[in-house]
Amino acid sequence: MAEQWRPPRDCNDYWDEWKHCKSLRHYFHYYYTHGEKPTCQQWKADYAACKEWERTNSQEAKEALLQSEKARLKEKQNRNPVWTMRKHPPADWHLPLDR
Repeated sequence: MAEQWRPPRDCNDYWDEWKHCKSLRHYFHYYYTHGEKPTCQQWKADYAACKEWERTNSQEAKEALLQSEKARLKEKQNRNPVWTMRKHPPADWHLPLDR
């Protein structure tokens, strides 16, 4: 018997992420960090798609969830690190610091 497909997250996780995204604390942190307002609608859309899939096993809802998660992972992988990683320590790493 083939195992039935499940969403990548529990539906309540999408709702919790949406509530967190709309919180005042997250708003200020996101605005301070990124200089723009957070966009939270995707979490709510994902919650709606997840609930629709649970009710009707809709292929459209399934595809919407899969595409959203793929986009979220791609965005996460595209973030550049703040510092470039070095391969070796500096040549003078063992010398005392100037004061």
